[in-house]
Amino acid sequence: MWERIQEKLKILADAAKYDVSCSSSGSKRVNTDKGIGNTTESGICHSYTEDGRCVSLLKILLTNYCLYDCAYCVSRRSNDIQRAGFTVNEVVALTLNFYRRNYIEGLFLSSGIFKNPDYTMERLVRVAKTLRTLHRFNGYIHLKTIPGCSEELILEAATYADRLSVNIELPSEQSLRHLAPEKSKDSIIKPMSFLHHRITALADERKVIRHTPTFAPAGQSTQMVVGATPENDLQVMTIADSLYKKFGLRRVYYSGYVPVLADHRLPAPGTPVPMIRENRLYQTDWLLRFYKFSLHEVLNAQNPQLDLDIDPKLSWAFRNLDQFPVDINKADYEMILRVPGIGISSALKIIEARRFKTLNLADLRTLGVAFNRAKHFVYTSDNRPREVVAAVLRQQILQQSKYHTTLTPQMQLFT
Repeated sequence: MWERIQEKLKILADAAKYDVSCSSSGSKRVNTDKGIGNTTESGICHSYTEDGRCVSLLKILLTNYCLYDCAYCVSRRSNDIQRAGFTVNEVVALTLNFYRRNYIEGLFLSSGIFKNPDYTMERLVRVAKTLRTLHRFNGYIHLKTIPGCSEELILEAATYADRLSVNIELPSEQSLRHLAPEKSKDSIIKPMSFLHHRITALADERKVIRHTPTFAPAGQSTQMVVGATPENDLQVMTIADSLYKKFGLRRVYYSGYVPVLADHRLPAPGTPVPMIRENRLYQTDWLLRFYKFSLHEVLNAQNPQLDLDIDPKLSWAFRNLDQFPVDINKADYEMILRVPGIGISSALKIIEARRFKTLNLADLRTLGVAFNRAKHFVYTSDNRPREVVAAVLRQQILQQSKYHTTLTPQMQLFT
């Protein structure tokens, strides 16, 4: 029996590695009455594969059997691969046994769609319910929401899971129709909207009623595959920005397409994964969410693609040299955040430190600023940089860069 479980685990853990939306941040579930596990705000531990992809310590599919034939998915119906499926009790037993051995801190559970969306979602919910109610498991649980399942099952899932996610899959409806014709944008957006309204309503209720039950305390997230279709970075980030604003998503994950399937609609197997582009999208995401940038400042009709050689904050600075250098002793917090080489933590320290003294170059080093980059864009009491020549400074920075310019070429699908 154990040999068969091990075989299933090998197949279904490998099939799950392409889903990167596995963060556990934002949930706090306290262990009470001698239960098992504990979720804290620091989140679940992750391991990283050799190609840089983030993998949760127990991140599996319930099954890789699937009714759908999405061209980009390794588990698609027409793909000739080894198939397997766990029972509900097998997933529960694996989670508890791995947790007790300190292998994992939680469970990330997704699934191929077998029979129909409700049938699949009901089994995902049963795993979470059994862990929570029968075994009093308080560790982190992230469940995938199956597009097309009933709202009743989504409600029940959110009662037991810390986070739910439904993948947006591709950046445009046109690409979704082309590569996953059995899916629809509406079936993906509808559960996002439903969850958002319920989470918002219960958050308001919790302000009045202290003991309002938890409901997806870590919110919801989604994932987009990039590099499989021809959308540019502006289109990708426009979708992400809209999802954050409309549905209050905690995270949008960007997954560089891994070409493992031979299909004329997709990049050929062996084509490099667009890891640098994926990284630049995450950096842009951070600028929008934490650095007070608006989307049109970073990407617009004149600049629809991110610069792969330099990060988007530095790229913006080069396009707006008229705003630099910044007087570090007088500039407001928002402007300091826009200086390349200064992060949120350093910006806050600068604001606090300058209340007590006039800052100089040595102070910036002490405060954790990436000095070799920031020095070109700020002046202090003992330093006034010469006028920045963008082309020259860019070349200096590129010589020190750890990145190379190799990237998966984008296909022209709809020409």
